[in-house]
Amino acid sequence: MVRKSARATDVGRSKAHMVAAALERDILTGKLPYGQQLESESELVERFAVSRNTVRKGLDLLTTSGLITRKGGIGSFVTFHGQTIDGSLGWTTALERAGGNPQTKLLQIAIIEDDALAQELGLRHARFVAIDRMRVIGDPATSISLERSRLPFSDDLASLPLEGLVGGSLNRTLAEHGMVADHGEQWAEVVGLEADDARLLKRRAGTPFLRSRRLTRDRNNAIIEYVVSLLDPAHFALHLEF
Repeated sequence: MVRKSARATDVGRSKAHMVAAALERDILTGKLPYGQQLESESELVERFAVSRNTVRKGLDLLTTSGLITRKGGIGSFVTFHGQTIDGSLGWTTALERAGGNPQTKLLQIAIIEDDALAQELGLRHARFVAIDRMRVIGDPATSISLERSRLPFSDDLASLPLEGLVGGSLNRTLAEHGMVADHGEQWAEVVGLEADDARLLKRRAGTPFLRSRRLTRDRNNAIIEYVVSLLDPAHFALHLEF
């Protein structure tokens, strides 16, 4: 019996990641669009000059990340619907630019008290304007995101629950009130949907979603918005440049 060295194992793993990275790039740039069938395993073996086992490991990585689905005896198909999305544009604008044609469901605009969030953000006052929205896409409609925005309360925003968002857009509403984002922070992680969120999104509890938390500030470092978004990874991808 021949035992593989750690070095050989690392090389095999890197080749599988190489295959996955190349195909992921094709998917995220739209070269391989939603629903497109990938090349066969034999064709991928020839294309990348690797073993069939390495190709299968690469496809497993793409399946785990939600970019493709594999159908036994048929092949692998792209399940990522769209392109990498720039969240700084606002999700609706970003999806429209990516060809997603989303619809927005406004769940609530209300003035709330949230002591825990105020403490987390270092704010003296615990009053916020809460804006909860859901994005849906396709026919039949599929829920692809759930977003909970929190704006520190000010007298200028007090009428939002009655007036609603300008043109249905939070970005436009903020701009109308002279609230212009200058800098901020964003965090992202994969989480399993909790029961209440899963019910709203019509998914099973525990379904993996991308959770994004974004804090934006104006040029004077005052907080403009804190938003927590739950994003279907089949429709959203995070792209950072550094």
